[in-house]
Amino acid sequence: MTPQTVDILDPDLYLAGAPHDRFELLRREAPVHWHPEPAGRGFWAITRHADVARISRDPAAFCSGRGLFIEDLPPGDMRDNPDVMIMMDPPRHARFRALVSKGFTPRVIQRLESHVRELVTRLIDDACERGGCDFASDIAGKLPLSVILEVIGVPREDQEQMLDWTTRFFGASDPAYGVTPEELNAVLHNMNAYAHQLAEQRRKEPKDDMLSLLMAAEVDGEKLSYTEFGGFFNLLLTAGHDTTKNLISNGMLALLEHPDQRRRLLDDPSLLPTAIEEMLRFTPPVYYFRRSAVRDIELHGQRIAAGDKVVLWYVSANRDETVFSDPHRFDVGRTPNEHLSFGIGPHVCLGLVLARLEARVAFEELLRRLPDLELAGPAVRLRSNWVSGVKSMPVRCARPAR
Repeated sequence: MTPQTVDILDPDLYLAGAPHDRFELLRREAPVHWHPEPAGRGFWAITRHADVARISRDPAAFCSGRGLFIEDLPPGDMRDNPDVMIMMDPPRHARFRALVSKGFTPRVIQRLESHVRELVTRLIDDACERGGCDFASDIAGKLPLSVILEVIGVPREDQEQMLDWTTRFFGASDPAYGVTPEELNAVLHNMNAYAHQLAEQRRKEPKDDMLSLLMAAEVDGEKLSYTEFGGFFNLLLTAGHDTTKNLISNGMLALLEHPDQRRRLLDDPSLLPTAIEEMLRFTPPVYYFRRSAVRDIELHGQRIAAGDKVVLWYVSANRDETVFSDPHRFDVGRTPNEHLSFGIGPHVCLGLVLARLEARVAFEELLRRLPDLELAGPAVRLRSNWVSGVKSMPVRCARPAR
């Protein structure tokens, strides 16, 4: 295998986890690599930590507003939504982030800890009554969905519908879900319509929830428009649920596959904060995001032309040998740990405080109450080169939770 023949695009390559040997080859021999697409114009694969960080911090040269995915989407595809914050560029992005960040301050998020712990406890109780569960869906999936929906104010009776929408959105590239491009567009359209309905309700009757806070927030005398609100709702519903689900399921799988590190964590729970950062580094919830070159730029001797697609592979940057010692080792005590799983620069993840809180509380309770949790069958990964998801992960409780 050479840089000229390497493939990091085929979703089948990710069914057993990320193809780290291929990324290692590119980091070593072709850190700025032109990668062809079977049905596209090709893209630059950026695989080293320093380059991913540099490009992420330079929106003037590498913009977000021309697409987030490797594939070029047809006109009208709702995945290319200019009202979703992650696809905005300065100065609009700064104004929008200032508006919505009012609902994500550390003080606001910290108030959720007791509620998150209550939810985790209930999910563990349910699993133990049955002697086991599918960890990916019954615990890792239900916790962040319940939290984000209650935070933003979605009625409980609508939560199953939200779960269906997010599952189909992130599973669109997996044949097991059978989602056509037309059905995916319909999902996003329905999410937008639902968001607009909620926005109208909150403007008429504000409540003590994040939606009401966002509808009332102003920056320089401006409020969110209905379309901007719809874009942010879609981002909250998808990113606020699925990425945290992936963090918790991938993190637990890493602990089960590395029993020495789980024992280390059980013996010293003070390592949990560093363990969560290592879970994020070892298996990032999102493999990549795309930027587009605004002007001609040269990087490592390669000429990137204006308009070229530039793909930032966080999964590779997190294993960069020049940044992380023994990068393929899972180490719950790793420090420092400058992973890029939450992004860096203007688009650093807005919900990182909430994700860390949910993961910390979840693992505190899981390790305390289920120290002997074990796999009851193979974990099945999502067929995707974009998100690192676990579709199913059967576990059994070796003994009743205390």
